[in-house]
Amino acid sequence: MQVAPTVQVVDLHKDYHLGTNVVRALRGVSLSIMPGEFVAVMGPSGSGKSTFMNLVGCLDRPSSGEYLLDGVPVKDLSKDQLAAVRNRKIGFIFQGFNLLARMDALGNVTLPMVYAGIPAREREERARQALESVGLGERANHRPSELSGGQQQRVAIARALVNRPALILADEPTGNLDSRTSIEVMAILQRLNATGITILMVTHEPDIASYCKRNVVFRDGKVTRDFMVEDRRIAEDELAALPPPIDDEELAEVSA
Repeated sequence: MQVAPTVQVVDLHKDYHLGTNVVRALRGVSLSIMPGEFVAVMGPSGSGKSTFMNLVGCLDRPSSGEYLLDGVPVKDLSKDQLAAVRNRKIGFIFQGFNLLARMDALGNVTLPMVYAGIPAREREERARQALESVGLGERANHRPSELSGGQQQRVAIARALVNRPALILADEPTGNLDSRTSIEVMAILQRLNATGITILMVTHEPDIASYCKRNVVFRDGKVTRDFMVEDRRIAEDELAALPPPIDDEELAEVSA
């Protein structure tokens, strides 16, 4: 039995009308992403990569062309159906984390399940499991202000996982992080991908893209390159070779 692509776009176009001007953000993009792939979307500012991600995330509709998510034509879905797809079939990870400051990590992770109508007991159980999977089980009751940038991004990853989506979309997930924390985040994404989760990630950093299995390069609204990554970087191996990080208590002792 042939497996359907998780994402399939055919001759996708997107135009923006700004007064009398027309900006052609996408100019006939066609590609497929199979279940279990880990794909980096790259390109300079204005290349169309963000527009492409918005369309794949069902945050916008194309001007023309076809988009199938798990074999379902997205153009046939109503607004309510699109909202359900965004909540249940797609997990979003953002550069700015997008966590609610007044809620602790557990509360932030449970939010997508509240909208999905999942019972409270199951919400908490699944949220705790998701936080454990990203190494934050002991930080469940900490608010974002009490977490480092890397920990906040881990909470965002856990939140993206809880509804068991077919696809995770990551928009510059390491953009606000230092080098070591970026590798830690990529290690988590590689582990999730190894379990079969499909990941599509936007990045402008070639070194971050080299952790993915496949790179797709956009320019002027078109795909100019699409290739499998040779000598793929393995984040876990790189972390093992680094000296252990200095925690806050050790830092205080050194400063004293």
